[in-house]
Amino acid sequence: MAEAEEDCHSDAVRIGDEGNESPAERDLQAQLQMFRAQWMFELTPGVGSGNVETRSCRAGRSSVLKADTRGRQELAKEEKARELFLKAVEEEQNGALYEAIKFYRRAMQLVPDIEFKITYNRSPDGDGVGSGYIEDNEDTSKMADLLSYFQQQLTLQESMLKLCQPELETSQTHISVLPMEVLMYIFRWVVSSDLDLRSLEQLSLVCRGFYICARDPEIWRLACLKVWGRSCMKLVPYSSWREMFLERPRVRFDGVYISKTTYIRQGEQSLDGFYRAWHQVEYYRYIRFFPDGHVMMLTTPEEPPSIVPRLRTRSTRTDAILLGHYRLSQDADNQTKVFAVITKRKEEKPLDHKYRYFRRVPVQEADHSFHVGLQLCSSGHQRFNKLIWIHHSCHITYKSTGETAVSAFEIDKMYTPLFFARVRSYTAFSERPL
Repeated sequence: MAEAEEDCHSDAVRIGDEGNESPAERDLQAQLQMFRAQWMFELTPGVGSGNVETRSCRAGRSSVLKADTRGRQELAKEEKARELFLKAVEEEQNGALYEAIKFYRRAMQLVPDIEFKITYNRSPDGDGVGSGYIEDNEDTSKMADLLSYFQQQLTLQESMLKLCQPELETSQTHISVLPMEVLMYIFRWVVSSDLDLRSLEQLSLVCRGFYICARDPEIWRLACLKVWGRSCMKLVPYSSWREMFLERPRVRFDGVYISKTTYIRQGEQSLDGFYRAWHQVEYYRYIRFFPDGHVMMLTTPEEPPSIVPRLRTRSTRTDAILLGHYRLSQDADNQTKVFAVITKRKEEKPLDHKYRYFRRVPVQEADHSFHVGLQLCSSGHQRFNKLIWIHHSCHITYKSTGETAVSAFEIDKMYTPLFFARVRSYTAFSERPL
């Protein structure tokens, strides 16, 4: 009660004083009251500029935490996809294709491009395809020269080099007892005159000793001489004959170059004259090269599955096939071109004795030969798999007069590029001479 009476007394005194104050003092008191009110308002919890700054800091921290959490989730998702993809590779290697497809699908759902984020590292023993992966090329550089590495792993036994050893004990004679000269003869027989170097590379996967034999410089030197002749007497700028065969532009012998041409042709008008038919024409060109310089060319509407098997050897019985020779030429601009001269197979017509006494009008006989020029290119991940037309002409030589007429065809959209299709086009092992 005493405190209340004092407050009332002080208010009364303040009111009495306010009556005696000047206008300037009143303005000063009003400003002071406004300052006190604003100060008390800022000190109130949950209100004020300090709280705004605190909220902004908290919002920044929460955004950083969210970004960090999102990054960790992406890494966890990629790691899970990598595990599923490698599991699928392992299942596929074991023959469980159905299970492999399920794991592949789950991995692709998590990370669509997971296949391109994994680099495989195959061990020298070749036990598994997807057993390991690497993210960089630091470890692969150590195994760059497998030839020298495998040669260091070989052991000397009984004063002779052992290229391979039997994995299991056997009472039969193992191939490792054969001398080096006989083994090299077998490897040259595998290559054969068809230059079946693909089979040679598959043979090198058997063991370390076979890998060394397959890298014999003499085998690859003979292959280069077979393709380029005397123009490859010098090894420079390549480091080995194998590198020259793989890197130097050449036509490929393990398949057929194929092009498909499609165009629209106007047909004849109907009898009533109300409409005119249009025909869509499709046909294929096939070119097959051989290591000995021979070439075959065929133009037909039949599709590749029925034609390619017939072009495996030169002794095909396919009608309308053109045979000839080709050569490689490298210009100053480092563009490799293929020039070929092909003719139609000559067929001996039997004499018709039924009309041998009748006088027939003599027919002027002529030989037709086609001169073809192509430019060798690479497209995509494959090398030397594309041929572009440069020129195509027909030379007609009359036997009676010896004159030659040349008719050049215009290279237009009808001459589509030929793309290589790899097929099993070599002679079977059972048909190769010893």
